[in-house]
Amino acid sequence: MLDKNGIAQRIAKEIRDGYYVNLGIGIPTLVANYIPEGIHVVLQSENGLLGMGPFPFEGEEDADLINAGKQTITTLPGSSIFDSALSFGMIRSQKIDLTILGAMEVSENGDIANWKIPGKMVKGMGGAMDLVASAKNIIVAMQHVNKAGESKLLPECTLPLTGVKCIKKIVTELAVLDVLPEGGFKLLERAPGVNVDFIRQSTRGKLFAADYIPEMVLS
Repeated sequence: MLDKNGIAQRIAKEIRDGYYVNLGIGIPTLVANYIPEGIHVVLQSENGLLGMGPFPFEGEEDADLINAGKQTITTLPGSSIFDSALSFGMIRSQKIDLTILGAMEVSENGDIANWKIPGKMVKGMGGAMDLVASAKNIIVAMQHVNKAGESKLLPECTLPLTGVKCIKKIVTELAVLDVLPEGGFKLLERAPGVNVDFIRQSTRGKLFAADYIPEMVLS
């Protein structure tokens, strides 16, 4: 199985030269550390930054430079800092080529729940609603199962939805999957050492798999 850094490293391989990419809170923020050499992208943080770099080394943090998850970050030459109104103008006008989000649940129809667990206090949905409504392409970075070993890839989401039929690809500690237009998860790759039967057991939604599923290549 992959750890969180492994998930981020695999997702980084989906990024193409020239992309503008929004990184959501959680695992997606780690993707900034794994942009392949020779690939030039502009990372956007919804709190108002274009040109986000990798996380700073210990002792080099600047408390005034944070991402949407309130983590300290670095900027790259040519980066730009602005207000959230302009940031969400970029998002709503579909200027972002790829959005990478975390999730608590994804359904076999591509619905996503990633903002609220009933009974737990949250400040609000944040920018996720705008991102899933406006993004051209969304990849979800998430754990395949919860702490109790229960699947988070479901026939239907049980938590309050953030967006409906908007997710196209998912990367977990076990697998890379596409969400099919007609519904269901299509298994594309498996994590090193993980077999297809284990992925089936860990997926409650419909799962379609070919006879041969290659292992992920991270480097």
